Amino acid sequence: MGHAQNKEYSQRDYDPIERDGEELISTHCCFCGMQCGMNIRVKKEDKSVVGVEPRYDFPMNGGRLCPKGVAAYRQAEHQERILHPLIRKNGKLEKATWDEAMDLIVSKIQEIQGEHGKDAFGIYSGSSMTNEKCYLMGKFARIGLGTKNIDYNGRYCMSSASVGFNQSLGIDRGGTNPWSDIKFADVLLLAGSNTAECHPLSMPYIWGARDRGAKLIVVDPRQTKTALVADVHLDLRPGTDVALANGLLHVMIKEDLVDQDFIDNHTTGFEELKELVQSYNPKYVSEITGVAVEKIITAARIFGQAKNGFTMFARGVEQHATGTDAVSSYTNLCLVTGKIGRKGSGVATFTGQGNGQGGREHGQKTDQLPGFRKITDPKAREYVAGVWGVDESEIPGPGLSAFEMLQALGTEIKGLLLVCSNPIVSSPSVRDVGEYLKSLDFFVCMDMFLSESAELADVVLPSTVWVEDDGTTTNVEGRVLRLRGIDRTPGESKRDWKVICEIAERLGRGQYFQFNSPEEIFNELRVASKGGIADYSGISYEKLDKMQGVFWPCPSEESEGTPRLFEDLKFNFPDGKARILSFEYKGPNEKTSKEYPVILTTGRVVFHYLSGNQTRRIDSLRAFCPDPYVEIHPKLAEKYQVSNGETVKVTSPRGSIELVAKITKITREDMVFVPYHWGKTLAINHLTNPALEPKSKIPEFKVCAVKLEKVKQTVGEKHG
Repeated sequence: MGHAQNKEYSQRDYDPIERDGEELISTHCCFCGMQCGMNIRVKKEDKSVVGVEPRYDFPMNGGRLCPKGVAAYRQAEHQERILHPLIRKNGKLEKATWDEAMDLIVSKIQEIQGEHGKDAFGIYSGSSMTNEKCYLMGKFARIGLGTKNIDYNGRYCMSSASVGFNQSLGIDRGGTNPWSDIKFADVLLLAGSNTAECHPLSMPYIWGARDRGAKLIVVDPRQTKTALVADVHLDLRPGTDVALANGLLHVMIKEDLVDQDFIDNHTTGFEELKELVQSYNPKYVSEITGVAVEKIITAARIFGQAKNGFTMFARGVEQHATGTDAVSSYTNLCLVTGKIGRKGSGVATFTGQGNGQGGREHGQKTDQLPGFRKITDPKAREYVAGVWGVDESEIPGPGLSAFEMLQALGTEIKGLLLVCSNPIVSSPSVRDVGEYLKSLDFFVCMDMFLSESAELADVVLPSTVWVEDDGTTTNVEGRVLRLRGIDRTPGESKRDWKVICEIAERLGRGQYFQFNSPEEIFNELRVASKGGIADYSGISYEKLDKMQGVFWPCPSEESEGTPRLFEDLKFNFPDGKARILSFEYKGPNEKTSKEYPVILTTGRVVFHYLSGNQTRRIDSLRAFCPDPYVEIHPKLAEKYQVSNGETVKVTSPRGSIELVAKITKITREDMVFVPYHWGKTLAINHLTNPALEPKSKIPEFKVCAVKLEKVKQTVGEKHG
């Protein structure tokens, strides 16, 4: 996306083309946290989906869609959709009736919980669902099943950003500002985000800032499409973000490029930081990170001298054993320079999943209740219990985090409900995860396709796809959006929320799940979130229908929401001051060695989404990127005598995978890169390290030690 396109980037009046026999349904994309506006084109006669068009009236994407968005509608009529319940009989999944499936599910839940206790049945949920479903899953776990063991796949994505924002700012919203503020920045520091590929509809905002003269600093071990257009590319060694941030802060403090008035009046902890970063001089930081001294100094001066600016980051910063330290360290850049709480200045994380923001707000995290309330807070427990109509003692305490849940399968957890997730591809050390799932006494999965994880289930329930969903999501900015779905359920599929309510009814807990529509669920969510950090109480479907989304917090009917946080420079702590936190560099959990001398890092490509369960089935996307590959720098390839297109065996202490080599100068000489959207024999997560960040419990996907070996045979298509 170049500058010429940016000149056209604005909200415009646009009337979609009307066609006889068709209707347009206004909704939002199912993929990344941008949640771009789109119109679904539907045949009136049979309600089949025949196309999609970008919405020009929605400001986030203003008439643009990325390759995934253009092709997203093709899931709806896909021949591989699950259209009826499946039950495993004699080792094979066979078609069954809903009554057979539900009877089996309920009997197994009762059997397992009766023998092993309530917590022996767990729920592993997802973020690519509506807010209504996410809220319902949390409530169903706590008072439908009575289990403490519920968590979600967002634990693998934004959880370090969540902890980092909370410990620095007292609030976790993907962006402190609306994306429209980005163009008013004088400097943008993007860390661990290949924005051009992973969030391409953010690039027009970045170009808008560049057109006004803003400088772009990119922190990434690879020379990505984003890094190629940077003024300064800080090509750090993976896992060294804390050291780099401390080095930038060292220069800024030494050269008096800080806002002392802001520091004195609106923060705590600066003196401790000042003392800690004294030793992080550019030469020392260069030795740790591999970034040239001159680049460190230049980047620090650019950021420190700018009046307005953003720090923005993604999984490249967060998916580390020190991910929360890194998030707070980069947030420090804005706090010591006073770049927050106004147009053109703030911090943000690029949310990966479609509802990655809303999915972590309303109770499906194991340590959380609706409204970002802590499940250990007595007042929060009492309030939510009152909303749900139960005694506070009926709400369980915190359970296991996502990967810890998987590790407990077959021992502490005997039964599992898996919803909207594919952990046998998305988890680290996936060979072990497969064994964990197989060890369950009972495993039920709700999905639209038979994913690699669903293939192992005892019962598979067909769910609706996004074009059939009515409800809300919350995008990367913290903007709550209205989804409108097609009024249909193909084959014998049922709406997910209705299935959960029916299971609750059969378990004798139906009185707590008397919902007749997503709007009724949302209205209860509003009450449950009232007074919490993520307060939705002033948001209604009617308000969302009138506005292009509402930013939380929105604490009253009169409120129009909060697009920009901290404009009053009051942060969400009792004293109203942000926390400048100090962290020593610790390095990755797994270091390279003589046996495993190369660093492996993983990431996305523009044509695929998460585990690939959806995008690998869409021919137009698969054609652009049918298989994974391993990026190798020419000097590293020469060392192993590997040529472009040859097969390389990549091995870590946990397993091996064979991939086609892509020889490129994009990556550093001491590392390789592999995209992670494939399963079975092509799953790079066979190799990744399951070490968890101690606060966020996110696995360290972005660094592990590997060795390379050239092999003779070529790799064909091995899609799972």
